[in-house]
Amino acid sequence: MKIYLYFSFFLLLVSLMPEAFGQKYSNEFLSIGVGARARGMGNAAIAGTPSVMSGYWNPAAIGDIDLKGLQLGAMHTEQFAGVAKYDFLGLILPATSKDRVFGFSLIRFGIDDIPNTLSLFEEDGTINYDNIVPFSSADYAFLTSFSQKLKINKGKLFVGGNVKIVYRNIGSFASSWGFGLDAALLYTRKKWRLGLLIKDATNTFNAWSFSLSEADKNILSLTNNELPINSVETTKPQITLGVARSFQLNEKWKLLGEMDWIATTDGKRNTLFSGDPFSFDLALGMELAYQELIFFRVGFNNFQKESNFDTSSFLTVQPNIGIGLNIRQFRLDYAFTDIGEQRNQTYSHVISLIINLEK
Repeated sequence: MKIYLYFSFFLLLVSLMPEAFGQKYSNEFLSIGVGARARGMGNAAIAGTPSVMSGYWNPAAIGDIDLKGLQLGAMHTEQFAGVAKYDFLGLILPATSKDRVFGFSLIRFGIDDIPNTLSLFEEDGTINYDNIVPFSSADYAFLTSFSQKLKINKGKLFVGGNVKIVYRNIGSFASSWGFGLDAALLYTRKKWRLGLLIKDATNTFNAWSFSLSEADKNILSLTNNELPINSVETTKPQITLGVARSFQLNEKWKLLGEMDWIATTDGKRNTLFSGDPFSFDLALGMELAYQELIFFRVGFNNFQKESNFDTSSFLTVQPNIGIGLNIRQFRLDYAFTDIGEQRNQTYSHVISLIINLEK
């Protein structure tokens, strides 16, 4: 127990480091959320029912799955009217020890077929559309997860974490490699579940390198754009605490509710409670299950303050709904989300599949 206390104190010191060491919204593609079940519940998934997607949400929770072999998972969604695509692939498998579980996840967020217009104009000023060459900008994350069950007198306690490798590229112009660690806990007792995730616990560092031709550099200089230089981008820790409880309504219906508090440490954000360097947001989710066969979900997250023309402000929230179907070894989930902003709404469809393969 002393080791865990010392480790928690160390993580607190890391989060209190000066803001100059971290960039706001760094690696933000890893905050979107994976799995239609979690998205339908407003990304309130730190403490709830675990699955292969928990390698992303709370790696300690993968140890609380009754594995009889492998569990595979996949997700696909398109953001901003299909401009950006977000995908997930993952698997979890038991180790030789019955109290230890490992998982592997791959996440990709990309925009393809971006037109490169740097060479659109010829030297005489004429436009040559043949010079437009498309390129892709994509972010990748590779997660290796583990969970270990600890022996305690009451309830069940799991500790876990992620070893995270991040690769980001912008066509042939720029690329970066990053490395970081996540730390997680899960405690369950009767119908209560308590989860803790410290994302980027030791900070995640992305080393950027740029490769621009002399012609591209000249064009950027002539258009008053700064030339990028090789640099290191730092992602500061994010701490999420989640509480979930299940209610057996009758023989057929069951209700699960979860509330998550998210604390960012990279400076003031437009969240429910804004501060510097700490900002706090809230995620709420509920799941109604019928005989563990059909699931109905609703969630609320992304609380933000918007301004009117008269400088008055109002609070907006992102609503989410979803449905799931569980048939033997297969679970198919769907979620429908929008950003919850009253003036411009962007809707996304999220589909994910989980397969259990027995030995």
